[in-house]
Amino acid sequence: MDSGYYAASAGLAAQEQALELVAHNLANLSTTGYRGQQTTFRSLLAGNAGVSLNPLNVAVNNFGVLSGSRLDLTSGSFTATGNPLNAAVAGTGFFSVRSAQGVLYTRDGSFHVTGTGQLVTSDGNAVLGQQGPITLPNGSVAISSDGTISVDGNVVDKLNLAEFPPGTNLTAIGNATYSAPADAAVPAVESTVRQGMLEGSNVDAIEGVVQLITVQRNTELLSRAMSAFDSQLNQTAVQDLPKV
Repeated sequence: MDSGYYAASAGLAAQEQALELVAHNLANLSTTGYRGQQTTFRSLLAGNAGVSLNPLNVAVNNFGVLSGSRLDLTSGSFTATGNPLNAAVAGTGFFSVRSAQGVLYTRDGSFHVTGTGQLVTSDGNAVLGQQGPITLPNGSVAISSDGTISVDGNVVDKLNLAEFPPGTNLTAIGNATYSAPADAAVPAVESTVRQGMLEGSNVDAIEGVVQLITVQRNTELLSRAMSAFDSQLNQTAVQDLPKV
């Protein structure tokens, strides 16, 4: 019985963590370039190897543990803004930016120019080109599909687009900026840039609400299970132990 209590406790902790992720996704429905986070679970079976357990024992002793989360890398919808400094990535690529933490990656192309002419993100991170941080002179800005930036017809630099091999673990730094393992990024070959557009969050509002309701219900059920196990353990302690 105690293993059932621990299983319910582990499951409840996992559901609470999942609830935080789902709520975070819903909170970023309107965040430009946001990538939803999906929960990943692993199962731990409380029992000795080689012991044959019936289905009921497996269900009671099966611990659901949240092993982490992974980014949903599917694309969001594109919206035309008419701003020449806005850009979106079609494909799996990311813009490379430089921050206080080093080189990071984002799909948020809502760029602007500082007073010194430096091209930066909405977070103030420097947008990186092939030659480093990009500085733009005054003039009409054009960004081609391969990321080449021109001002009044003169080439300034080319956006440093990065792609990642399947399975690369990207870590969220803020709401729409991500870090990657060292040397994981490779030059983009299948991604293109669309000037004057922004990519929205890829979180589906309806699916997010359904997930939220499901996790809340699972949390309530596990909480009830813990209460039931706790009551039974207390009853055993009060009624049975004195007889031993």
